[in-house]
Amino acid sequence: ESRSDLDFTIIWVPRRTLVSNLILEEHGVLGEANITSLDLHFIPLEPDLLSLEIEDAFSDITLRKDPTPIFASAQALMRLQKHYGLFPRILGKGDNAKKLADLLQRMREEEEVNASSDPNNTYLSSFGLTPSALVENLVIVDREVDFPTTLATQLTYEGLLDEVFGISNNQTEVDTSVLGPAPTPQGQQQTSTQASGGGGGATRRKVQLDSTDKLYPSIRNVNFATIGPLLNRTARRLQGEQQSIKNQEQTMKDLRASVAKLPNYQAEQTALKLHTSLAEELTKFTRSDLFRKTLEIEQSLLIGSDPGAMQDSLEELIARGDVPLETILRLLCLESCLANGLRARDLDTLKRQVLQAYGYQHSLTLARLEKMGLLISREAHRGFLNPIAGSAGSTATEWNGVRKGLGLWSDDVREDEDTQDVSFVFSGWAPLSVRLVQAVVEKGELNQVVANGGSVATSRSAAGSQQSQPAARSSSTAMSSATGWRGFEDVLHRIRGATVDIIQKGADADATAARKTLTGTREGPKTTVVFFLGGVTFAEIAALRFLSQRLEKSSNPRKLVVCTTGVVSGRRIVDVAVEKRGFGS
Repeated sequence: ESRSDLDFTIIWVPRRTLVSNLILEEHGVLGEANITSLDLHFIPLEPDLLSLEIEDAFSDITLRKDPTPIFASAQALMRLQKHYGLFPRILGKGDNAKKLADLLQRMREEEEVNASSDPNNTYLSSFGLTPSALVENLVIVDREVDFPTTLATQLTYEGLLDEVFGISNNQTEVDTSVLGPAPTPQGQQQTSTQASGGGGGATRRKVQLDSTDKLYPSIRNVNFATIGPLLNRTARRLQGEQQSIKNQEQTMKDLRASVAKLPNYQAEQTALKLHTSLAEELTKFTRSDLFRKTLEIEQSLLIGSDPGAMQDSLEELIARGDVPLETILRLLCLESCLANGLRARDLDTLKRQVLQAYGYQHSLTLARLEKMGLLISREAHRGFLNPIAGSAGSTATEWNGVRKGLGLWSDDVREDEDTQDVSFVFSGWAPLSVRLVQAVVEKGELNQVVANGGSVATSRSAAGSQQSQPAARSSSTAMSSATGWRGFEDVLHRIRGATVDIIQKGADADATAARKTLTGTREGPKTTVVFFLGGVTFAEIAALRFLSQRLEKSSNPRKLVVCTTGVVSGRRIVDVAVEKRGFGS
């Protein structure tokens, strides 16, 4: 049958590569189809969250050692620079962060050379890329620098939803046994989908989790311990509004106003019912014996307790037989990362017990985790991580020194709305990644936490001084962008990986003036772009939003925008390594 009258188009996402061309050529279709690429780059999941949505970025970098996500990240960040100007300062921590920063500089040089030879590009050929007037700096966080935060159980509402149900592209799927029957077509929060493989399968409902939800933005970033009171307060408010409408005698004008508010009221009622059902299901999960035991072990490790003391607890969980393998592996990897490897004897014992309890096919699982650097012996650790050529990065993180130097643990953190520190997202543990961002944009506040040994109690007592001396705080905040990592060099040296600090300048002063003339001088808060190479957790996003809100309220307002290769969790990164096939299958 002739198909000469048909046109075929192949679209590669996110880019077309030489390898793809070779494959098409080998199959004889290279000249038979129209070939193009769809460069999506950043996808805006929220106004303050941009993601490349590369699902395999973490495993590509750590397991397969594939630099493709780094190249894709550089392309996306380069596009931002073309639109908004150069990042005046590029800061980063980690060997992969250095690779990304070097690639950005090379792309900038190539762009300027290409622009100078392009007669149609009169702007760039005349003035070149110049520093942005809107973006203050770029902070690159290599995911390998902070494995523990990724492995720990997230304790924010959104983080727990991701841990229990999984969130992808701002959507999750939940059984209708949890949420009830599907809503009417007018419902905007969720849609139902059939997930049954046969006649009696359960129906699952897709739930949209983003800022279009009337209630979700106000509860997504809070510690789960406070979700009950927040939902209660919302229920009482809606009940009060409904009662007041019923009781009062309304004129026609009042009636029209009430009718106009009705859609918003109904949307809030629907959202309240949805999140109450989800919160009830999460409560069952958090009250289980396994969750409490797991959290106890996690927090003991994060606080800096002797990993050897956790050995019996881990062996007990393995022996139970009803604990998911992913939970066991997360705890083993967390212990390994915080101790810079387990003693060879202990590691061999734990591996043997895992294989006996879960199957010998998981020898492949353990080998993958070792290759990723998540589960290794202490003796092998010395030769496992080697800094890249030309970097002065440490091969291992001195967690005891970093824990004190950046105040990573707080014993008296508040989990309610009056919390003073980002450690609320893990009920005591402040993500190292977020502390690194604070070391750039909020030096004064971080220095205060470190001076108090990680305690935030004085932050509450210092609230008055923050109000009485706002100029002092804002001056230290304003100074942070100009000083980069200054003040935290010693603690940065104790963290594995290279340290990046690059100042980008334009061609000359005339170029900067020309950009202002062409793009306008928009006044407003400067933006710091925080890029997570390898993925970011919802708990870290919540912590950075908390930090951004505090920065926006200062006398020198600034805001944070989070960019990432994708959203990850401990469950996802461990699941990548798990061998799904049994022997003989």
